[in-house]
Amino acid sequence: MLTVWHVAAEQTAALVQELQTIAHQAGHPQPLLISLDQENGGVNSLFDEDYICQFPSAMGIAATGSTELAYNVAKATATEVSAVGVNLILGPVLDVLTNARHQPLGVRATGDDPQEASQFCIAAINGFKDAGVATCGKHFPSYGNLDFLGSSLDMPIITQTLEELNLSALIPFRNAISAGRLDAMFVGGCGIQNAGMNVMHACLSDQVVDDLLRNELGFKGVAISECLEMQSLIQEYGVKGGTVMAVEAGNDLILLCRAHDVQLEAISGLKLGIENGIISKERVQTSLKRVLRLKSACTSWKKALNPPGLSLLSKIHPSHLALSRMAYDQSIAVVRDKENLLPLSQSLLQEEELLLLTPLVKPLPASAATKSMLEKGNAKASSIHEKWVHQERGAIMSGEGVFRELGRSIARIRNGKLLHTSYTANGLRPVHENLINRASAIIIVTADANRNLYQTGFTKHVAMMCHMLRGTGQKKSLIVVAVSSPYDFAMDKSIGTYVCTFDFTETAMASLVRALYGDIVPQGSMPGTLRKTKKISKTRQQWLVENYDSERDGSALDELLRTLARSSTPNLPYLTTGAHSFELFNPHVEEAHFVVRNSSTKTLYGFVATYSMKGIGAIGALFVDPAKRNVSIGRSLHRRAMRALLQKQGIKKLQLGLTFPGVFPGVPVDEAGSNKSWFDNVGWDTQFPKRLTNMTIEDLGAWTAPEGLLQSIQRASVSFDLIHGLDNAESVLNHVATHAGPEVVELYRFALQETNTSGVVRAKNSMDNLLGTVIICTAASRLSTYIPPLHSVNGEDIGGIIAPIVPSTAQSTLILQGLAFMGVRQNKAHKSAKSMLSWVPNEAHEPLGAMGFEVQQTFDEITNSPENWSDLS
Repeated sequence: MLTVWHVAAEQTAALVQELQTIAHQAGHPQPLLISLDQENGGVNSLFDEDYICQFPSAMGIAATGSTELAYNVAKATATEVSAVGVNLILGPVLDVLTNARHQPLGVRATGDDPQEASQFCIAAINGFKDAGVATCGKHFPSYGNLDFLGSSLDMPIITQTLEELNLSALIPFRNAISAGRLDAMFVGGCGIQNAGMNVMHACLSDQVVDDLLRNELGFKGVAISECLEMQSLIQEYGVKGGTVMAVEAGNDLILLCRAHDVQLEAISGLKLGIENGIISKERVQTSLKRVLRLKSACTSWKKALNPPGLSLLSKIHPSHLALSRMAYDQSIAVVRDKENLLPLSQSLLQEEELLLLTPLVKPLPASAATKSMLEKGNAKASSIHEKWVHQERGAIMSGEGVFRELGRSIARIRNGKLLHTSYTANGLRPVHENLINRASAIIIVTADANRNLYQTGFTKHVAMMCHMLRGTGQKKSLIVVAVSSPYDFAMDKSIGTYVCTFDFTETAMASLVRALYGDIVPQGSMPGTLRKTKKISKTRQQWLVENYDSERDGSALDELLRTLARSSTPNLPYLTTGAHSFELFNPHVEEAHFVVRNSSTKTLYGFVATYSMKGIGAIGALFVDPAKRNVSIGRSLHRRAMRALLQKQGIKKLQLGLTFPGVFPGVPVDEAGSNKSWFDNVGWDTQFPKRLTNMTIEDLGAWTAPEGLLQSIQRASVSFDLIHGLDNAESVLNHVATHAGPEVVELYRFALQETNTSGVVRAKNSMDNLLGTVIICTAASRLSTYIPPLHSVNGEDIGGIIAPIVPSTAQSTLILQGLAFMGVRQNKAHKSAKSMLSWVPNEAHEPLGAMGFEVQQTFDEITNSPENWSDLS
């Protein structure tokens, strides 16, 4: 695997094509893996102002609140790097900033909320994959809450227990793996010290790679180690020893970033490990198969030898520039503006002086400043090695150097004078005091002040000075702009006007200037929990809820479902659900659906579906555009839905979740419990749910019946038959009505009417008494419209085994297994590729698991009395 570092588009395309040609001529069975860090924000290995667009950091994208934008930016990024021959992106960053204010990962991560991080990371993964590039999540198990012990020889460590990691840090990793589109995982080099684990380097530990990542989280892709050139690792094990340990731990690719001689040393170590019997040939073969599988998914010789290169980049550059500008403009966040200083065009007169104070920082890799520095450095370099290795030497530049263009842009837009100087760890100097006395408004820029404490001290000193001068009647407006971590002064209310940009690339600074002077209205917000805290503190907005009109809203609902699919794990049903999935047109079921919509753009912000039949009122679905969450749209829809149900005559039970249509049999169960908590907060008693599960046999062709099952059924004198049509179905419908709700009766009635594609299997005893029933359907059944797991994404035929109804008796487990077995046999007879068993009660989970069914998704069906909602009736 070749990793690309800090080069331009034309150079990269030529280098990669030459390397692939050499590999092809040498007889490689598949092309080389070409990877790079292209996280956007300040971490871009490929930078070229003419061809490659700059986009916001992960946290900057999260600040926009739009997973749709996250998808589009990721797809644009991957399209660009793919054009020059890159086929593997080392991203996205899946870390959760558990200790957000003091972590060096900073804006490279989405934020401190694991569910929000999951949504944005899955959207990014989908964007990368849809552009044809492989993905690599990082940094497992987490770089989001590290303790730093001091020198470079000390490893940062994780001190959280595995239970604590499972509640937060591991959630995005688990969700990304479940989404099924993550090709590789980058395993970090941090230590782990807690009661259950004492690991010096995560990437060298089989407890982390094999046990936690593969066995517990179920990751089947390629594991890539952290760079083995870390000083602490070299000092303790050396590159040879580290390479052997990394492979032993379960890594498939070993990362070595710099010198060629170090890479040769690692190869030598791998050979010795095999010769010494430490690494088995089987272990090497396992990794080889994983890597080849990854290559086959993301590249081919046709693609590798003929990258579109600059011709494609030139074509897409204008549209990507527009996307870049839009993304940055939407990311700028005004966290506070107590004194209404923004826009400056209204609070500062042209003749008044404005002072810009900026810190000394290194230029970001994705910047013209870095490009200029590298070009100068490379001109003096004596070898290729010197050009590309240790480029940080001499990278410290003055604040004027990095922020000079920011000052020029402010001067141009205000068409007046700007005072600009830098500040350092030396604190407030006489030159600063003189300039502050002259200026009517001061802008202080901070960059990771929590880790560069001189910036905090300087800013507070200036704030105090401005406060004192205002007391004498002088105008001293103060604006603090955090250009990296938004946590610098997020909680410090003494800073009255506080703006965040999430990186300080030239593109970000251009958007900042537009925001400061009112060319754009800043729309961004603090990421994660701080965003939620801010929104909850506001008065809850009441949104206008309208009746759903399929002609008017059908297309918009389909688009909303596609948006949700891009930001959700695939075990949620959005990908295979359409607007038609919610409309039954059943004479026995009353249905009423509602939307929150933008009447001007025709966009749907949220949707809720309600159904009522024979004394039961149910919410069958409720979802909101991810970009519009936490602003009470869901509450408004829920309130309208509950009022509609309570106005129905004879409602005796209210229910969350429905079997028919079965888009959501209940509230989706998530590890953090956030879905159920939301319904708790809007008034539902969720203490005693009915747990329902969808299960699958993924490879039906390889499935065989458990040994002894048929003999057990025969000994119990249980027989099975298959019926179609309503003519002889009275006993079946009575059986279902006795042991299940009225919506399940309607599901059975629908299935029986589909005589060519579905039917009902009955289990009977020797006296011909009915013991249990289940619906069987083929891939052609219309039931797939209303039960999304039956609808195939990849075109494979899925056979259905739906809603087993088996009363509790001494034989109920055996009867349930017998019905499932008959269903599988029917599915196989109809050439289905896999079987889907839907609406399985919790107590039936284990016996069906023993037959080879695997859990796909779990739901909690929740029922309450209407009396709990008397205030809405």
